[in-house]
Amino acid sequence: MRRLVCIEETEYVVTEFARRRRQLMRMMGEDGIAIIASAPEKTRSRDTHFPFRQDSDFWYLTGFPEPEAVAVLVPGRKSAEYILFCRERDLEKETWHGRRAGQEGAVERYGADDAFPIEDIDEILPGLMENRERVHYTMGAHPDFDRRVIGWVKRLREQLKSETHTPHEFISLDPFLHDLRLYKSPAELKLMRQAAKISVAAHERGIRIVRPGMMEWEIEAELLHEFRRHGGMPAYPSIVGGGENGCILHYVENNRVLNDNELLLVDAGCEFENYASDVTRTYPVNGKFSSAQRALYDIVLEAQYAAIEKARPGAHWNETHEAAVKVITQGLVKLGILEGRVSQLIKTGAHRPFYMHRTGHWLGLDVHDVGEYKVGDEWRELEPGMVMTVEPGIYIAAGSEGVARKWWNIGIRIEDDVHVTKGAPEVLSSGLVKDADAIEAFMADAR
Repeated sequence: MRRLVCIEETEYVVTEFARRRRQLMRMMGEDGIAIIASAPEKTRSRDTHFPFRQDSDFWYLTGFPEPEAVAVLVPGRKSAEYILFCRERDLEKETWHGRRAGQEGAVERYGADDAFPIEDIDEILPGLMENRERVHYTMGAHPDFDRRVIGWVKRLREQLKSETHTPHEFISLDPFLHDLRLYKSPAELKLMRQAAKISVAAHERGIRIVRPGMMEWEIEAELLHEFRRHGGMPAYPSIVGGGENGCILHYVENNRVLNDNELLLVDAGCEFENYASDVTRTYPVNGKFSSAQRALYDIVLEAQYAAIEKARPGAHWNETHEAAVKVITQGLVKLGILEGRVSQLIKTGAHRPFYMHRTGHWLGLDVHDVGEYKVGDEWRELEPGMVMTVEPGIYIAAGSEGVARKWWNIGIRIEDDVHVTKGAPEVLSSGLVKDADAIEAFMADAR
C-alpha cells in the first residue's frame, strides 16, 4: 500500500506541475519574471538536521524535492520559460547524504526547460531579468536570499545602458500563487483522500488499543507507525491529550498516564506526498462515555454536522462557524452551563470560555493552508475545489467559574476534512467513527 496514487510519476510532473506554472505565468504577464526559492535545511542540534521538507510554494510549482534550489519563470521567453538552478551531481557527497537530480535530472524528471548549477546563479539570473518590468518575488521568508535578489536588480541597473529596460517593481507572488493553491485539482484531491485514508487507519489503531494505565505517548507511537507504514509522516505534532490535557488546544507533551473514566482527545493527521490531513476524535479511555461526557460529546457532534452541512457553494466562509456556535450555545444552555437567551449569548460571545477557536481552516500543502478568508470586508464565498477542516469543540477546564464539577476536565473536539463540491460536501475522513454509540461499539469489539 506504499503508493496508492495511480498517477505515473513522470506524467504527473509533466502535466500537473506544468499546468500550475502555465496558470501562474498567465497571471503574471509576459513582462514579469518570478523567482521562487526552495526551503533551506534546518539544524536540529549540532551536526544533525531536521528531516527536509520542501517549501510548499516551491513544491506546488516544481515538485522538486531538494534544498539549495531556485525556480525562475520567464513568461514568453522562447528558449526556456522555466529554469531551475540546483545542486550538481557529486558522487562523493551523494554517498554521504543521498542522491541528487543534477541538471540533467531537473530537465528529464522534473520538467525544467533548462537547468544550471546553483553556484552559477549570480552570473545567470540577472541576465534573465533584462527587459522585464516586474520581479514577482515574496520577500520575508528567506532574508539572506532577499538581499541577493535586490542586489541582482541593483547590479543590473548599474551595468546596463539607460535605454535597456530593467525591473522597476517588486510584486509579491502570494496573491497569485496562494489563490491558485486554494482550489484543489483532481490530482491534489486524490493525494488528500489518501492522506485522510491513512489518518483514519491511524486513529482506528489508537482507538483499538487504548486502555487505562497506558501513556499518551503509546497512542502517539501507534499513529506514527500507521503513518510511516503507508509512506506518510505526521503533518504536524500529534496531540494526544487525556483528561485535563484535552482542554489544552495545542498540547503536544504526550507524556501523561491515561486514567480510567477520562476522555482522550487525539488530533493527528498524516502528510502524504506533501499534502496534509487534519483529523480529531475524542473517545473514552475505558470504552464507555460517562453521562456528563456523553451529554457534551453529543452537542459537539451535532454542531459538527450542522457546520458540515453549510460547506456548500454559495455559502460564505463564516457560515460553518456560525452554525457550530449556535448549536453549542443552545446545548450549553440546555445543560445549565450557560444561562440566558441564545441569541443574546451568541451576540456577546458567551460560548468563548468553552469554545475559543474557530470552526475550521483551509487545508492542503500546509495544515493551515494559504488563501484569504475574506475578500475585501466580506467573508469569502465557498466554491468547488476548496478543502477545509470542520472542527467544533467544547473545553471545560477544572475551576471554570460557575460550572459544576461534573463538567470539569472534559475536552472534546471532533474534526474532519471537507471538500466543497458542486453539491453535497465530501468528507474526506468520513470512514472514521464519531457517533458516540458507534465509538463504544468499535471499542467493545476491540477488547
